[in-house]
Amino acid sequence: MSDIRGHVASGFEPVREVFAETFEAGDELGAGFCAILDGEVIVDIQGGKTSRAGDKDWDETTIAPVYSTTKGVSALVIASIIGDLNEGYETPVAEVWPEFAAAGKGDVTIGQLLSHQAGLVGFAEPIDPDLWLNPDGLAAALAELEPLWEPGTAHGYHPSTWGYLAGEIVKRITGRTLGTILKEDFCAPAGVDFHIGLADSEHDRVAEIQRPRSMPVLGDLNEFKKTAFLTKWAAPGRGGADWRRIEIPSANGHGTAKAVAQLYGVYANGGKLGDRQLIPEESFRELTRRRVIGDDLVLPFVTEFAAGVMRNNLGIYGPNPETLAHSGWGGSLALGDPDRHLSAAYVMNKQSSHLQGDPRARRLVDALYGCL
Repeated sequence: MSDIRGHVASGFEPVREVFAETFEAGDELGAGFCAILDGEVIVDIQGGKTSRAGDKDWDETTIAPVYSTTKGVSALVIASIIGDLNEGYETPVAEVWPEFAAAGKGDVTIGQLLSHQAGLVGFAEPIDPDLWLNPDGLAAALAELEPLWEPGTAHGYHPSTWGYLAGEIVKRITGRTLGTILKEDFCAPAGVDFHIGLADSEHDRVAEIQRPRSMPVLGDLNEFKKTAFLTKWAAPGRGGADWRRIEIPSANGHGTAKAVAQLYGVYANGGKLGDRQLIPEESFRELTRRRVIGDDLVLPFVTEFAAGVMRNNLGIYGPNPETLAHSGWGGSLALGDPDRHLSAAYVMNKQSSHLQGDPRARRLVDALYGCL
């Protein structure tokens, strides 16, 4: 068996076996998986190397970028402050961010925006790609943008823009950045090793990403998919120090598997992180309820979104349709099952071309549920 490090509670050995088999098959470079049940860490394992050079083992201190799995964490932060608004998620974005009303967007609500209904999946016309490394400037450009469809009439995944929009809303409501709230209110008090906006002192712990060898399968291309994914200016350059340093609440969260599982545990435990109620009951209901379900204009799936996090309509995050979850570019995955009070997360540095439901992660989730 491959050299797998970490903790596995009695009865959950099949999870370690599946994890090891993935390395033995050559499908991993380095990875971590963690599961927490009723507040107890039942699995927290690591394997492989942090770089292609193979000079450092992946251990419990290794952090990895989780890309869009970040969105589920950011959605928790927004839920923790949304009660400051009288209308909560039904507040028009323009009420807190007046410039956003441009180009006919004055009635778009925060809930619609967070559930990918705003029609702002990207820029159809060229922009300077460096603008993605300037969150304030990118948000200002999005505020001026005309939607690609009438907001509220359809939904299509906003892979990168979601984070700049969400981050600006949080800053307008609170005067603090989303990453600051995450650090000060969520992570630091609970000892959670997750970051949106990574301090330079932590960069040496970041696993080196091995990019996928092929593009993801997007299905029949349309203008929305092309704008979101396929232009030369569709996303920031990922992985450099500047990219790690700034806050992109849609895409550049960094953490251990344990940290991601701890945060998705808030979904599994009614808004609590440990013994602290971080999200009020009403806000938690509004965060997690279905807002849209159906054919996605950008992803080649039927998707179901709550206010920034996915609901488990496809069954790829375990058997419970009430599970809240998200996947990230190349394979990362996290879930919170509210019925079992179970959360889990998979992080890795060898990316695949799967947009959702990476087979490595699915096998681990299936093995985990098979042990329950």
